[in-house]
Amino acid sequence: MTDLAVKLSGIVKSGRRKTIGPIDLDVPAGHVVAVVGPNGSGKSTLIHLIMKAIQPDGGTMEWFGQQHEQGLPIELKRMIAYVPEIPLYEENQATAEEAGSFRAYWYPDWDGTRFEELLNRFDVPRGIKLSKMSKGERRKFEIAAALACHPKLLLLDEPSSGLDPFAWKEMLSGLRSLLAEEEITVLLCTHIVDEIKRLADYVVLMRDGRSYGMVEKDALQECFQEWWIRGGQAEVKQLGALELEQGPDLMKVLVNSAEAERLAAELPIEVLRRRSIELEEALELWMKGHLPEELKWKRGTL
Repeated sequence: MTDLAVKLSGIVKSGRRKTIGPIDLDVPAGHVVAVVGPNGSGKSTLIHLIMKAIQPDGGTMEWFGQQHEQGLPIELKRMIAYVPEIPLYEENQATAEEAGSFRAYWYPDWDGTRFEELLNRFDVPRGIKLSKMSKGERRKFEIAAALACHPKLLLLDEPSSGLDPFAWKEMLSGLRSLLAEEEITVLLCTHIVDEIKRLADYVVLMRDGRSYGMVEKDALQECFQEWWIRGGQAEVKQLGALELEQGPDLMKVLVNSAEAERLAAELPIEVLRRRSIELEEALELWMKGHLPEELKWKRGTL
């Protein structure tokens, strides 16, 4: 059975405007799990629930195999680093150096050398208050500080928010280096498809406050293909085409690639060309409900 960093079972949080859940989610240890979904789908609330910043109204949670009914113990908190979409105002009047020194007090594994290296690498200004930094500079400080404490669980809420393309590439490079060096679990809430492509092992879809399963990223992208075929309408229907575009001589169809390959061998059609679709297209198809159930993560398996 796969070790889990976080396990949520039937988690529900009721609010005045909407209810989040029920959420069932396994976050496998040592992997990067990207959470995607429209604005307001509950991605940020999911992170707050995992951090116990808000209490669920139902369900159970585990962190590295243990349950904590009340608040998280200090030992566990020190294993978790969080980069919020909106920076914490408590550090506004501190410089990067001062804020780093304060965090070092709470994190015994704080790595001052790594912190300095990341500040330099991300070109974070020194000697000025965090509140005076640009949004991108502040974001780079937050990421550097999160990586400096050697977390076992890293929670990132829209980490690229405010970053220019060059800083974004540096951030991704820093994260990938950390993942290569250490056993770390990352939960990444994002709407940037390139972040999912470059970092994620698994993808979770959230919509309307609910989770709709977790899928291996590569399997998701390989699940669908566009085909250009010759054949009749009846045969195309048997092929299980999800979308169809009729041309003068050919038809372009969107299919579940594994199932379509099996069916195509039995039908009088000619497949002239195949194209694997982009990850963004696959995510859109998932949101429309076209993902085969067998692709979804089953508890206790990879």
